[in-house]
Amino acid sequence: MPTIYEYFGFVFKFYSLEHEPIHVHAEKAGRQTVFDIIIENGKVVEVRERKGKSPQLTDREKNEAREFVEKYAMNIIEKWINFFVLKKSVRRTVIKKKL
Repeated sequence: MPTIYEYFGFVFKFYSLEHEPIHVHAEKAGRQTVFDIIIENGKVVEVRERKGKSPQLTDREKNEAREFVEKYAMNIIEKWINFFVLKKSVRRTVIKKKL
């Protein structure tokens, strides 16, 4: 279950046995929200929140996490392809600059 990004207390990760659509788990302080990245014709058209079974991020955290996912969507997609399709390892990136 690789962690792909760390951002001001958030951890963004994939789980090892994932499924489409491409998505990322955003976690902070024991809470989690999943964001699906919807692609049409090779372009990101939407980042959609999906509720999971664990306690959800607060509304403020969800907004901050969504903004991050929207900004880094193409990078998340690239890491998804590398990990799930090409079976390559992916590196954790720590972002130290606020969006």
